Amino acid sequence: MTQALSRTPLYDTHLSLGGKMVPFAGWDMPIQYHQGILAEARAVRSAAGLFDVSHMGRFRLRGPQSALLIDWVVTADVPKLAQGQGRYTVVCTEVGGILDDAIVYRLGPEEYLFVCNAANRSAVWAWLAHWRESRFPGAVMEDRTLEVGMIAFQGPATIGAMERLSPGLPRVLRPFRIAQASVAGISALVARTGYTGEDGFEVYLPVAESERIWNELLEAGKKEGMVPCGLGARNTLRLEAGLLLYGHDMDENTTPLECNLRWICKLEKGPFLGRNVLLEQARAGLLMLLAGFQMTDRGIARDDAPVWVAGAGEARQVGRVTSGSYVPYLKKSIGLAYLPPELARVGQRIQIEIRGNRTAAEIVPTPFYRRARN
Repeated sequence: MTQALSRTPLYDTHLSLGGKMVPFAGWDMPIQYHQGILAEARAVRSAAGLFDVSHMGRFRLRGPQSALLIDWVVTADVPKLAQGQGRYTVVCTEVGGILDDAIVYRLGPEEYLFVCNAANRSAVWAWLAHWRESRFPGAVMEDRTLEVGMIAFQGPATIGAMERLSPGLPRVLRPFRIAQASVAGISALVARTGYTGEDGFEVYLPVAESERIWNELLEAGKKEGMVPCGLGARNTLRLEAGLLLYGHDMDENTTPLECNLRWICKLEKGPFLGRNVLLEQARAGLLMLLAGFQMTDRGIARDDAPVWVAGAGEARQVGRVTSGSYVPYLKKSIGLAYLPPELARVGQRIQIEIRGNRTAAEIVPTPFYRRARN
């Protein structure tokens, strides 16, 4: 028997706006609206886009051992977070594999918000609960996913729009910070984070207020050209920005070092799950490394396409594409693939197999797109 899909508080709103709904990680989510994925992605780069991300997992952890519990399962140095500060990190297994990527925010002296992917919510909750019971009983865990809505507001026009709804907030809330604020008269947590490569905000608010605040945000950015956006645009935007997708670019069989995420691994912080494996990888060197590429011939790279390299003799397969797509803002076909480190260097020529044909591509720096900063 097929299990019914969960619905976010904005399900009816998506239908009223012409959202095309699809199953995603157990939820019924909009992949696009009537204007289409390409238009939505361009709107985020030039103006602003509004995303329903209420499907993502949201946990509150508090108590004297809450920081120690989180610090044990992630690669970030959690006790060093200042109040109101957030950090992108990964949840590791004992052997260094990635159970999920997440953002951890410190809300108070002994209180944290832990945001994870929808598909991994149950697994991450069980992992945290396991270590709380065995090592950190002084941590209290609450799953707030169904009680708290989450809306992402991304793009260069978000600053002015947010200023209209929460005067003064954009001036004081720095990137990767979170604060309690009044948004259109509703008390909410607002973080200056996102998954598009643009500036913007993520708003955590009572479920009952989700529809009203969604409409207020949409109206606040209307004159600049803001539009509602679905999962399709979100995927092309994150790929342009070189941001990874769990289950494609990372999973339990990859380590953060192999994913080119060494910068989020605080190996010096002391014991944490998988640390010894990561230290050994750092010492001995990697067997594979995630690299970015762009097509130099016509063709669109797709997820799981074989990657080949020509040699003195016959061409040999050296990897597979983990994420690949045509991206509307850059107007090119790009992707990510795991390769032997010696083939992951910028300028290396490779071939992507597309419908049985090997099509030319080249390793390029990531992120593919980087927004201009004032």
